[in-house]
Formats: sequence, structure tokens, C-alpha cells
Amino acid sequence: MSDFASPIPAGARVREGRDAYLSENGFTLAAYDEPWTKASFAGVDFAVPNTKKHRWAIMLHDLHHVATGYGTDIAGEGEISAWELRGGLRGLDLYVSAIVMSGALAGLLLHPVRTLRAFKAGKRARPLWTKGVQEGAGYEGLMGLSVGELRERLGVPAQGVADGKRGLHKNAPVAAAV
Repeated sequence: MSDFASPIPAGARVREGRDAYLSENGFTLAAYDEPWTKASFAGVDFAVPNTKKHRWAIMLHDLHHVATGYGTDIAGEGEISAWELRGGLRGLDLYVSAIVMSGALAGLLLHPVRTLRAFKAGKRARPLWTKGVQEGAGYEGLMGLSVGELRERLGVPAQGVADGKRGLHKNAPVAAAV
């Protein structure tokens, strides 16, 4: 379970926030390097190829969760996908762009108000994969920033953008314990 309330405090280090996010969801750093990664849609679990570009994008996507406060349940993934879509998909390949667009579409169909609110919040978003956001840092460099500094780079308000507590996907350890 995360040591942080929602949202992760601006003063926490990005590494701490990422590690708390991974832990509360039952994700691991090792999974970033697996040839296949777990996914689900409409309650059906399946595996997708973890290409080099997908690996890079999912690592950054997880930092978007840390900065925004959006959860990993269906509504939260719709929100984060809408936020990312509004911020732009430049830097992503067709495969990863399709994943983001599918997440936003699913969110729009299942949780339209929340997804549209997230899309609106993404107006000033600068996702990490867009040119210029990572300049001089790289992924490991981002780990040393505070969550507040990461939010500033991403165009996210100091407190994050999610409303309320983060929802977790159905297989998260905390969700399974409830």
C-alpha cells in the first residue's frame, strides 16, 4: 500500500512517488523489461508486446500517474489517457498512440464526465514524451526531482489534477484486500 495519500505530496521525490505507485498497484521495476506486459480491457486480462518504444512510454506514463494523481482503475486510465491525448502524442509510435487513444475512448464511453474533465485539464499538459520536457534530464534525472518540480514540467497544478482518492485496478494488492 502507498505511504502517500492522494495526491502524492509535491515535496516527495519522483523516485519515491513512482515506487509508491508501483507498490500500491502490484507493479515492479522488473516488469518494464519483460518482453510482454499485462493489460486488460473490459475486465479481460491479456498480454501485449513490450516493444522498446512501449517500454519507454509506459515508464513515462507511470510518472504521469504520479504527477496527476489519476488512478489505475478503468476510470483513472481513461482520465490519464485523455490527459495524455490532449497534451499530444508527438514522440510516440502508432502502436503506443493507439493504446493511448483506446484508453481515452474507453474512458469516454464508460466514464464520460471524468474523461472529459481530464481532457480539459490536459489543455496545458506537456507529456514527458513530447519534445523538450525531458531536456537535460532523461528518465533517471527525473527521479531526483520533487513531484512538484515534475508537475511544473508537465503543466500540472501543484496539487495534481485528479479529484479524490486514486482508484486502483482490480488486481492491485490493496484492491484485492478490500
